[in-house]
Amino acid sequence: MKPHQLLALPALVLVLCAVLSSPVSAAEAVNAVNLSVPQVPFEKYTLPNGLDVILVENHRLPLTAVNLWYHVGPANEAPGLTGFAHLFEHMMFAASKHVPRGKADKLLEGAGATDSNGSTDFDRTNYFDTVPSNQLELALWVHADRMGYMLDVLDQIALTNQIDVVRNERRQSIENAPYGIVEEALFHQLFPKTHPYYASIMGSHADIQSAKLGDIKHFFTQYYRPNNASLVIVGDIDKVRTKALVAKYFSSFKRGPELTKPVVVTPAITSERRAVVTDQIELPRVYMAWLTSPAYQPGDAELAIAGQILGGGKSSRLYKSLVYDKQIAQEVSASQGSNALTSMFVVSVTARPGHDVKEIEAAIDEQLQLLRKNGPDDKEVARARNTIETAMLTRLEKVGGEGLANQLNQYNQYLGDPGYLAKDIERYRQVTAADVKHVINAQLASNARVVVHGMPGQKQLGAEVPTPPVVKGPVEPITSLNKDEPWRRQVPKGQPLKPFTLPTGDSFTLANGLTVIHNFNPALPLVAAELVLRSGSGANPAGQPGLASFTAHMLEEGTTSRSAPQIADELAQLGAFMMTGSNADASMVSVMSLKANFSQSLDVLADMVQHPAFPAEEIERARSSRLGDLSQERENAPAVATRVELAALYGDVHPYGRSELGDEAAVKATGRADLDGFWKKHYVPGNAALVVSGDITREALTALAETRFGEWKGVVSEQATLGLAQPTSARLILVDKPGAPQTAIRVAVLGPARKTPDFDALQVMNAALGGLFTSRINSNLREEKGYTYGTTSGFDYRRAPGPFAVAGSIRSDVTGVAVAEIFKEIRGMTGATMGAAEITNARNSQILSLPGRFETNQAIGASLANIFIYDLGRDYYVGLPARYAAVTAKQAQAVAAKYLQPKKMIVIAVGDKASIAPQFEPFKLGPVELRDADGVVLK
Repeated sequence: MKPHQLLALPALVLVLCAVLSSPVSAAEAVNAVNLSVPQVPFEKYTLPNGLDVILVENHRLPLTAVNLWYHVGPANEAPGLTGFAHLFEHMMFAASKHVPRGKADKLLEGAGATDSNGSTDFDRTNYFDTVPSNQLELALWVHADRMGYMLDVLDQIALTNQIDVVRNERRQSIENAPYGIVEEALFHQLFPKTHPYYASIMGSHADIQSAKLGDIKHFFTQYYRPNNASLVIVGDIDKVRTKALVAKYFSSFKRGPELTKPVVVTPAITSERRAVVTDQIELPRVYMAWLTSPAYQPGDAELAIAGQILGGGKSSRLYKSLVYDKQIAQEVSASQGSNALTSMFVVSVTARPGHDVKEIEAAIDEQLQLLRKNGPDDKEVARARNTIETAMLTRLEKVGGEGLANQLNQYNQYLGDPGYLAKDIERYRQVTAADVKHVINAQLASNARVVVHGMPGQKQLGAEVPTPPVVKGPVEPITSLNKDEPWRRQVPKGQPLKPFTLPTGDSFTLANGLTVIHNFNPALPLVAAELVLRSGSGANPAGQPGLASFTAHMLEEGTTSRSAPQIADELAQLGAFMMTGSNADASMVSVMSLKANFSQSLDVLADMVQHPAFPAEEIERARSSRLGDLSQERENAPAVATRVELAALYGDVHPYGRSELGDEAAVKATGRADLDGFWKKHYVPGNAALVVSGDITREALTALAETRFGEWKGVVSEQATLGLAQPTSARLILVDKPGAPQTAIRVAVLGPARKTPDFDALQVMNAALGGLFTSRINSNLREEKGYTYGTTSGFDYRRAPGPFAVAGSIRSDVTGVAVAEIFKEIRGMTGATMGAAEITNARNSQILSLPGRFETNQAIGASLANIFIYDLGRDYYVGLPARYAAVTAKQAQAVAAKYLQPKKMIVIAVGDKASIAPQFEPFKLGPVELRDADGVVLK
């Protein structure tokens, strides 16, 4: 259901570090490879019909993840049926015999489900939900009915709708996305047309549109059977009860045909292959790719580490050479995409403005040749391994989604061993610099690669495959695989809801005024910290949009004692992740690391915040980078729509009227005095909070905060008053993107500020209008009409009134009617109260999903930071469930009528003007305002 990634990152696992009693040095952290590995106790058994079941009992939170893998993907597709596995993933959400279309999603959302979705990868298709643990039976009921009884109600109407949805997903994620068709061409060069990986999961319009109901039924009968699936249940469960529920819902299903793994010969690349693809982009990009060792086979781990050394972050070779030293590249990446039939090692480098693909390719080759000749050094290997391990540890904070349940299922599919964790850790620990050098020379030869250049130019999408009109055909005969069991029609009742207290944080203040907010979470040896300041783009001086963001960017670019490369290397050695940034009302610097390395990681953060050097040469590097970022933003239609929305709602003078990047003129004009001035005024302890969540005690944090921040000085300045917004008088704004297959739409109006007393009612109302998957807008435009892959609505709350917007990417030929439907749904929400079932579902979706929104340290930290930024009060989250529960249907209608007045809304459309402009003529919205991709009005 969600957009997939064409180039998947490797499925790596992490070191779970033992809790150490005292910090270690960065050098010791690099070599700390003998740490103990906590076990993940699991139980695996197999039902008589072949379904693998894997259980993990973990009572950390009142949450349970249900993760179901079917061992089928594009690797199993027949010729001429490209994209079929992905299309079928969508079909599984349509309906089943005992669960009518749309009911499952409504029930799960109303039960508080989070991470509720499905995805398709080359070798598997998965479906997953994280639910409050009292609703485990509901999740099993839904998944079981899809497995056992989807075929009974499968019809042409459902197939036609999902074909439309999937084709819209293709338009959005490949055809209308910058470099999407370039990346797809990479797969077409790597594989022959007969290879199942050729179509890069999504498939072609022609194959998707030609899917027949008989093909769907055969695919289901063949692959969606219990003996081709594995079910992982992780979290707050009772194993005895869980086993009984699994038996109740799955044991009566018939076993399917015996299947063998696909036997596919992947032809080796024996001479370099090249292609040039033009796209509507501003910056050229170079892709290089090789066919490499399959997942978990010899060479796979070595290449994952090689990818990190070559293109993984600011400590990588490509970044240091192409981005930092030569300043010819905007961004770099390298990774091993691990799959069953073959893996793909992919290098991607985007040129900086003024540089070309020839220069980029030569620079990449230079770094590859150095690695082939000399290999990496031991420190590089250790940095890569530590970074990989920490990143993957953070994924295990979640029981569902891409977290623990999914990892166990992955081990089970590829290796038959859900308990492979310790062995997987060991495979990375055993990799040496010599091993990396050997594998690079063996598998990444110049004559065994594909090189694809993405160049600015016309997008070539081929002939349009028409969407045929819906024609009612004969009623299809019912096909049943399993005997009906009437008791399945009854929706399971949840057990009593388990109590859960949302984190409030333990707050204290240093003598210099710095607020410290602490949340103790010993579940994993991880700590996340965020230093947040109550100054964001709203504090930008007049005429200097983007200054807050530029200042935050510069914190990573050198201090009085550390250079930018030293910061990057030190963080990588610690396996820590650092981020800086800003939004409308805040600037922030965050770090996440293993508990053992948190003290040293916080050292770096504290130095960056308190002692930035703003070196002249680094300012110029950052300036070039930000100008490149602006170029990339102009390539992205949804980003352009957002930029135009802000300019239209606030005007040119208001600081909220620009994106965080600012504009080209401001970026070029910003000097050291501007950056230093913003830092001196706003980066002071009385304007800041250090928010820390993880495996660290209050006492330990107090000591660290005092030693790292106790000497920080500065006086809080009076914040400038935000002026009034000066919105455009236009009701319709168009940005021309000739030939675009979709229109990026935003229907926007100014809403309230964050501290509005209407907040709770607005959240409940918006859940029903456009916030949930089953909301009125998404159900109308996606599920009923197939106009979009997804359209949502939401409030962007700020210190001053913030935007409300309905946003989505719409098929170009139905842009006008889709916008008409959006206005219809808004008028419906403002004109009448919701029924009892709808308001209850909207309320419950907000209340019962709260535990799932506090699952990770970073999520907890961000929530507690919001309390500080907006002065919400320490006990804000304690009372939130009760406030949501008190919202009535009349209150929801009242706030909708108050804030969502159609006559005040502005329609912003970024797409093919020649196609979409005539579609708006019946709306009588007044004169059309034309703007460019920077949001500037065209005269």
